[in-house]
Amino acid sequence: MPSMTMIQAINQGLRTAMQQDSCVVMLGEDVGKNGGVFRATDGLQAEFGENRVFDTPLAESGIVGASVGLAVNGMKPVAEIQFLGFIYETMDQIASQAARLRFRSQGRYHVPMVIRAPFGGGVRTPELHADSLEALFLHTPGLKVVMPSTPYDAKGLLLAAIQDPDPVLFLEPMNLYRAWREEVPEAYYEVPIGQAKIVHKGDDITLVAWGPTVPMALEAAQQMQEHHKVSCEVIDLRTIAPMDTETVLTSVQRTGRAVIIHEAVKHGGAGAEVISQIQEHAFLSMQAPVLRVTGYDTPYPAPSIEDFWLPSVARIMDAVHKTVSY
Repeated sequence: MPSMTMIQAINQGLRTAMQQDSCVVMLGEDVGKNGGVFRATDGLQAEFGENRVFDTPLAESGIVGASVGLAVNGMKPVAEIQFLGFIYETMDQIASQAARLRFRSQGRYHVPMVIRAPFGGGVRTPELHADSLEALFLHTPGLKVVMPSTPYDAKGLLLAAIQDPDPVLFLEPMNLYRAWREEVPEAYYEVPIGQAKIVHKGDDITLVAWGPTVPMALEAAQQMQEHHKVSCEVIDLRTIAPMDTETVLTSVQRTGRAVIIHEAVKHGGAGAEVISQIQEHAFLSMQAPVLRVTGYDTPYPAPSIEDFWLPSVARIMDAVHKTVSY
């Protein structure tokens, strides 16, 4: 079984989907000959031709609008938005068209499309390139939002997203693209959308994370165990819409404590929804308030100070200390 980085796993997932289904097409800015900004589509145009992997004008609303039309007419488009911060231009096409069409047509039409977008900090990007905007789309019924944290999950979730009959926003953490390698099967496989994963078992507190904060949560859990004898259970949510609250609730009902970790700003973030679910369904099991470790309520900062803005292992450990000593 080959060892791959996340970007290699995504590239192989796209290639596998196109080999198996002639209805799968790729479109976006520079996804063709150049293979995308991060080379996620590298080599695909040469293999499948310009009719299935094609460049678009620099117009995000046009990319997603065209994808909606392709999807309704039997294709399975995979659209790339170069950076998630550029997705504001597509809000009408996503929320008013793609996500609503099955409801509006009473099930006559589906929109089987995927929108891929890199996001996240720690890589010193210019303004509007690193923003974590997943919470904007959590409030959009009819849309799935997937955020992998490992190469294996990235390929499996992407293949599941491409086969899903409804639109999926597939968000890829830039700082994990080439962070490490793991074994990824070359064969076709799917990771179910809407199913969280317990990536580290523990008894004293539950850490819930997704995307780029999962490795931080795992490092914090290891240090808390080694230096403070605190056993942390770490859950990778993997998908925030639909959200696997059952796995989270089962864990917090056992541990009685929780810390939620995400890179997006704190106010109105997806972590607030996780806390609401805990409050509604596991309140009597809790021994301390649920804390959040997040970005701050400001625009994403300049590269010189982004390390102070982003969640960190130290900030997670501090929140764990506060929670277990409450």
